[in-house]
Amino acid sequence: MKTELPEIAILGGGNIGLSLANGLVRSGKYKAADITVTRRSNEHLSEISKLGFSATTDNRAAVTGAGLIVIAVLPQQLNELMKTIAPAVDEKKQVIVSVVSGVTTGDICRQLGKNVQVVRAMPNTAIAIGESMTCISSSGTSAENLQIVKSLFETVGKVIEIHEELMTSATALNACGIAFFLRAIRAASQGGVEIGFHADEALQMAAQTAKGAASLILKNHSHPENEIDKVTSPKGCTIAGLNEMEHEGFSSALIKGIITSSKKAGELYTKEN
Repeated sequence: MKTELPEIAILGGGNIGLSLANGLVRSGKYKAADITVTRRSNEHLSEISKLGFSATTDNRAAVTGAGLIVIAVLPQQLNELMKTIAPAVDEKKQVIVSVVSGVTTGDICRQLGKNVQVVRAMPNTAIAIGESMTCISSSGTSAENLQIVKSLFETVGKVIEIHEELMTSATALNACGIAFFLRAIRAASQGGVEIGFHADEALQMAAQTAKGAASLILKNHSHPENEIDKVTSPKGCTIAGLNEMEHEGFSSALIKGIITSSKKAGELYTKEN
């Protein structure tokens, strides 16, 4: 594969696939015309085309000529997709990026019957606004091609390279995690309404406060407890609220939810095969 950014075929224009496409265009590194997005039915093709992407239901045709193939379908759709594109995949010229939960790099190679270079990636839907947390892992991928994939996702957020055995865990913490933190923001805004704010005011305050909290950790490279200590005082209202939340199982519920999602993510593809 060439060192410059290659043309991309995104097989599966659902939430993650289309978010990636939109994010890449927003980054300015890609033009919509360089990206082909596929869907299983014709129903959504027109809206994808209106965004400037090449849109098709023909996965095999989309793969032909693409330097980078992103597989963004549901785990239960993978087997059929692999059979369809296998004849068109060139293991010497193409790299596959899989964002399919629970599917290993070895699974992809076995399904295709080819020793193709595969990189697993687990982004989240914040990829559409350039704020994704993406974990990547690979097996047998050249350093050059791995860097190309890493650079690709760096245009739409932060990237961490991890061992492949942790990718299912990354699904729970990264991808599912978006929903968990959104639910926490919603709960905070509901509390705001109960103490006197209008719903729109409470939501804006909760969301911006959550953004500020995350920024403190990322920009100061500090631990959450260090930042918490700065706003808690003896017999104060902050510690009273924190203790009440802990009595009600706040931390425990979040931890258990992440563990449960990780277990479920590991089962999604296994149950189909």
